[in-house]
Formats: sequence, structure tokens, C-alpha cells
Amino acid sequence: MGKMTLQFGLDLKKLRRSLKGLPSFVTDLMQYKRAQTQESVPLKIVNLYPILHERFAQAGDVDWHYFFQDIWAARKIFENKPERHVDIGSSISGLIAHLLVFREVEVVDIRPLKHNVDNLRFIQDDATKLEQFPDDTLESVSSLHAAEHFGLGRYGDTVDPNAHIKFMKSLARVLKPGGRLYFALPVGKERVEFNAQRVLSPFTVLHIFEDLKLLSFSAVNGAQFCENIDPLSVKEENFACGLFEFTK
Repeated sequence: MGKMTLQFGLDLKKLRRSLKGLPSFVTDLMQYKRAQTQESVPLKIVNLYPILHERFAQAGDVDWHYFFQDIWAARKIFENKPERHVDIGSSISGLIAHLLVFREVEVVDIRPLKHNVDNLRFIQDDATKLEQFPDDTLESVSSLHAAEHFGLGRYGDTVDPNAHIKFMKSLARVLKPGGRLYFALPVGKERVEFNAQRVLSPFTVLHIFEDLKLLSFSAVNGAQFCENIDPLSVKEENFACGLFEFTK
């Protein structure tokens, strides 16, 4: 019950910021109404759209996990220039958008993608098996901030406490000898925050990928990008983002 209270507390923190912004919203609204001229776009109460918390956020309101991990993976893929790159579950507006600037990408996701996008080939499938890919065939694979959600039902997938393990084993299976896997997820004190996500110990990640070789590890801790560090250095963190580069 205490853990559930903590999670709801995070939502209440955002609510408190919104309530804090309410007086400023009312003041700004009245000032805007007084300053209107005949050339101004008409202001109608029915069209009010209050955004109350953003005045207290930093510029861009950045999610640093996604910001740094997407740049990290895109840079490595650009430098390696694989003939074929396959991504499973990463952010379309993040990593995939970066990659589409300079290359084609195959994207696998359990949810549909209804838009046609140049250079993007979409495959809707359950990625825990990756049956559409034979063993040892993919030279370049990425999956950023996705594995932690597998099997929790959050995205309409089947509930399975071991789905993340099955997925990670499938990634190792399809990776070509000499290929690269770019893999990111929350790391630190291991737990399940149902149904949002898991946080895995870096020990666990390395154990599941025991058949692969770790080439590099970086992490995003808070708003800090820590490049080429020991993965075990974040094992006691509460919620860092581990960036693993593997080969076979």
C-alpha cells in the first residue's frame, strides 16, 4: 500500500503545480481581455484551454532518459552504417525520427501505426518471439525503453511476468555474429511498478544477455549523461536509464 501511495503522490505533485499556477492563469486571462483590440483574435470563455503547470518547468520540459538515449543510439548507428537496421518498440518521435533523417528503418511494435512514413517499414507483431526473423540474421538492432513494459498489459499485450526475459532472449537469438544491439531500459534497485514498468538490476540484464559481449555501457541518471561507465555503478540507483551496447 505504501508503494501505491508513493506512485499516486507523483501525480499529486503535478496537481499541486497546476493549482499553484491557477492564480497566475486568472491574472493573465484578465490582463489579456483588457489588452484586446479590434485586430485581436476574439477570446471566448468556451475556448479556454488552461495549461497551469508549465510555467514551473524548465525549457522544453525534457525527458532526459529519452533525450540522451535517442542521441546515443542514433549516433552509434550513424557511425556504424549498417545495411539493415531493425528497431523494436522505441519512440517513433524520438530514436526513429532521428534515424529516418539518414536511413531506412524497420520498426516492430505490438500497437498499430496508421501513418505511412518515408523510409519506415512497419511490422505489427508481438516481439517476445520475433518469429519473423531467423536466428543470427540482424546486423543492427535497437530497443530503447521498451523491454520494461513487456507482459504488463499496459499496451494491450498478454500479461506475462517473464515476457521481458523472452524478449531479451529473442533479441540475442536474432542478432548476427559481429552485429550490434543497442538496448536501454530503467536500471537500479530491481522491482515491478505494475502496470507501468519494471526496473532491472544491471546484473539481471547482463545475466539474461550472457551469450552476448558487452561493448559499452552508459547511463542517464537524473539529467546527467554518464558515458562509458561500469554498469554495476548504477545498481543501487532508484531509477537510472541503462544504455547497453552488445555484440555477438
